[in-house]
Amino acid sequence: MGVITVQSEDEISACAGAIGASFAGALAATSTSGPGICLKSEALNLAVIDELPLVVIDVQRGGPSTGLPTKSEQTDLLQVLYGRNGESPMPVIAATSPTDCFDTAYMAAKIALEHLTPVVMLSDAFVANGSAAWALPDISKMPEIHPHYATPAQKYKYTPYQRDSNTKVRYWAIPGQEGYTHILGGLEKDGETGAISSDPENHNKMDHLRYDKVASIEVPDLEVEGDKKDAELLIVGFGSTYGHLYSAMLDMRRKGYKVALAHFKYINPLPKNTAKVLMKYNKVVVAEQNLGQLAALLRIRINHFVPYQYNLVKGQPFVVSELVQAFESLIGAPDDKEIGTYFETRILQ
Repeated sequence: MGVITVQSEDEISACAGAIGASFAGALAATSTSGPGICLKSEALNLAVIDELPLVVIDVQRGGPSTGLPTKSEQTDLLQVLYGRNGESPMPVIAATSPTDCFDTAYMAAKIALEHLTPVVMLSDAFVANGSAAWALPDISKMPEIHPHYATPAQKYKYTPYQRDSNTKVRYWAIPGQEGYTHILGGLEKDGETGAISSDPENHNKMDHLRYDKVASIEVPDLEVEGDKKDAELLIVGFGSTYGHLYSAMLDMRRKGYKVALAHFKYINPLPKNTAKVLMKYNKVVVAEQNLGQLAALLRIRINHFVPYQYNLVKGQPFVVSELVQAFESLIGAPDDKEIGTYFETRILQ
């Protein structure tokens, strides 16, 4: 099927080799079982400044260091968002189940090719070791992928950072094509000529362009399930915890509680309606298998948003009965408006 795989000697060379394949015109991907995302970070910065399409699959496991090699966590989120030097924006999406991995990987590839950027697809050991019945998709019904290639009109006029004025995406010229000769590299380039530049105004402009390009990527709106209009509690999560959080919501609704669930698949950029959804509810709890990384991101991105937190880092999936017990105690707590202007932050054990 035209796929070439390479077993590299380490995570660094795997990522660097994938970047070389991307520069040559391939849809390139590299993967890690967690700790390798640290080793790939310097090469990922090269893909960011060169603006090359690359899919990075991070199957998160228990850490830090070698940690728990066969166990599951969600502890790489801030690493893939911010764990690189300089302003290094990168789209991040997270698979919610084993059967969701195909669609998530497909969308990661689509974003990478259409927006000329590396994209991180977050999975974890729970998803990677899981299985479920999966219907083969009708490929003809999948959303089309339109790589952002250089145009015939740019021949002999091409420079590597010419951009679409609306999306801020640069045009991708495949090496070896007459009239599209160009150089990419790790040093900052002039946005007009592509020549190496240390001009402060140009660097500021390029940093903003790279940021704006990622921020303007269109992703689906955040959906709410359950008691959308009158929930006493909104549960928030991302990635592989979807099944557990959804089951906890169903159990609580069967008991008569008004509960809703908002689960993130697209994390960078966040869906445009994120603030509107999360600020609608009086009590919001962010449940994740780390010490509050998604909660921290949401507090950064949304003014005056301070959720409750449910954080466990055991290397094990959530237990639905424990989620229900914790969330019930949260609903029974005094109304936060009597405590302070905004939600009191609590970490539920």
